[in-house]
Amino acid sequence: MTETIQHDLPPPLDVKINRVAADAESTAGTHDVSMDTIVELCKRRGIIFPSSEIYGGLRGAWDYGPLGAALKDNVKAAWKRNMLQLRDDIVQLDAAILMHPRVWEASGHVAGFTDPLVECTSCNQRWRADHLEPNAKGEVYCPNCGAKDFSEPKQFNLMFRTFVGPTEDTSAQVWMRPETAQAMFVDFAHIQLTSRQKVPFGIAQVGKSFRNEITPRNFIFRVREFEQMEMEFFVRPGTDEQWHDYWIRNRWQWYIDLGMRPENLRIRDHAEDELSHYAKATVDVEYRFPFAWSELEGVANRTDFDLRQHSEFSGKDLSYYDQERDERYLPYVVEPAAGVDRSMLAFLVDAYREEEAPTAKGGVDKRTVLRLHHALAPVKVAVLPLSRNAKLVPTARQVNDVLKRRWATQYDDAGAIGRRYRRQDEIGTPFCVTVDFETVESDQAVTVRDRDTMVQERLPIDRLADYLGEHLTLD
Repeated sequence: MTETIQHDLPPPLDVKINRVAADAESTAGTHDVSMDTIVELCKRRGIIFPSSEIYGGLRGAWDYGPLGAALKDNVKAAWKRNMLQLRDDIVQLDAAILMHPRVWEASGHVAGFTDPLVECTSCNQRWRADHLEPNAKGEVYCPNCGAKDFSEPKQFNLMFRTFVGPTEDTSAQVWMRPETAQAMFVDFAHIQLTSRQKVPFGIAQVGKSFRNEITPRNFIFRVREFEQMEMEFFVRPGTDEQWHDYWIRNRWQWYIDLGMRPENLRIRDHAEDELSHYAKATVDVEYRFPFAWSELEGVANRTDFDLRQHSEFSGKDLSYYDQERDERYLPYVVEPAAGVDRSMLAFLVDAYREEEAPTAKGGVDKRTVLRLHHALAPVKVAVLPLSRNAKLVPTARQVNDVLKRRWATQYDDAGAIGRRYRRQDEIGTPFCVTVDFETVESDQAVTVRDRDTMVQERLPIDRLADYLGEHLTLD
């Protein structure tokens, strides 16, 4: 009996976290980098830039260029590795964005997924009432025109609506999902049966969500179209608090393992009046962004609210039969829910450095470097011929062709070698491989430069792949 009881409790997780109260100060204070600097770097290097910019752009919409798309993929891959590849108790789902409209009635989104909207009576700009900061006198002014007269707050539903089929009436109305979570509740019974998982187990999903934000802001932090990494972990009632604590510590450690500085992270408990209607307890994993301490990820104890609601609204039994205990119950749910875009922004901010670097002539220069964890770096290895000399290019191309079979590489022969090193530093490339005249004329060796230490090492070409395999930290 003791073994059965222990079976569904979380394993011990000795992880030290920085936990603060719900009313902890939200301002960021000093930071290594400004948001303007990050935005400028992202645009200059084609990482992230405004959507449809040639037409003036669309507020709250951003495009991810070649490097940005790769970095985003790497964030998702790191999350999936942690949640799925390295665990036996979580399975994956890729659900449709469009769902039956009753799903959102059951979840409470149709009635309650709202923000307070006010309109400036002078310029007619609309704002979220809770995002308008009063001054020292308690007065609130329009951020656009400076006026202080606003309409009475109205509740504005954040879900985008659309229609299925040829008619546009209420019978054909559906919603663009505002979160990925609900599909995991709706599909719970089918996934549990077909995957033969036993409680406790989780369902994980990465996918697009849509929220009609009144005031998108802070670059990709708050946008209308975004990606989420959510996992619903189903547990026996009575074990939910232990599992909630386990997942708080697990998720904290994920960011630390990917190189995030602990002093820029904290766990903040939600106050009683801050809790969502479905939550027994919630914490935010917060990051110290340049603009403020803000939510990076939420870890919520959702109780059995979701399965109970969907059972009631659909008329289908979503309870779980526990054979070992010979009892049937609606599982409680612990939900770690992270934003891909917010995580990516935090990793960019945290990795940014401006440093002094020695020059080839013995002087000192400044360099911008992204000290991204190797697993996240969009490019793992850059191959750089010393020049575009006809003797060097074929060998450099051959080296690149060999390496790109295992890692994301970039071939670059444009400009002085020092400038190319700086370009690779700015996008976070861990290693640069330089092919020079000695390579082709005498020693068949290349120079490998480490991004973080800037130490250069001479290696035979036939040892290069093994060396990189040993030094690239991709776990």
